[in-house]
Amino acid sequence: MRSLGAEAERSKSGYRRYDERHLAALVAYTALAPGVGAPGARAIVAAAGEGRTSEALELLDAAHAALHQGRASLVEIERTLAAAVAQEPAADAPGGLRVGELARLLGVRTSALRVWEAAGLLEPARESGTGYRVYGALDVRDARIIQTLRESYYLFDRIRPIIEGLRRTGGSEALAEALADRRLSLNERSAALLAGAARLWAYVELLRAC
Repeated sequence: MRSLGAEAERSKSGYRRYDERHLAALVAYTALAPGVGAPGARAIVAAAGEGRTSEALELLDAAHAALHQGRASLVEIERTLAAAVAQEPAADAPGGLRVGELARLLGVRTSALRVWEAAGLLEPARESGTGYRVYGALDVRDARIIQTLRESYYLFDRIRPIIEGLRRTGGSEALAEALADRRLSLNERSAALLAGAARLWAYVELLRAC
């Protein structure tokens, strides 16, 4: 409880004594954690418990702002992926690209493309004689989608069924599912912040009354 800014008094025998302030701090922390994460919730509640109410509110506002940015990013991801899926592949690489050319096109390191290949996300052909990788039009499309999802912190295991679905059918239920899950997660975190804010303010008012 000390880390939440509400240090407990000790009895003569050395045992800590907790009161309603400590319970309110724990309730506020528990409510905030699903929305802002354990370290963020601890920082907010600790600031409130130590009388730094303005700082606690600033941290809470920053959490709301981060969620808002997440929603804006999700909309941009949806647009980018929709455009990448719908784009005519031949327009990107009618003759194929080598690894350095594709890296420059996407603005990534060549090592990133090799990592994606090792993870089974890309399957470039090999040039006869030299063995150089050659990325065709569909490979370029897939690489654009992988890049967009990686920039949004999607793990390889979540990206793989999306790419496989695109290759198999030209569309991807996994992509729609991944985006829907991301939106649901943002909604749940927003709801947690709202509930947590109410608990936090109850804690602040209790401290003021003590």
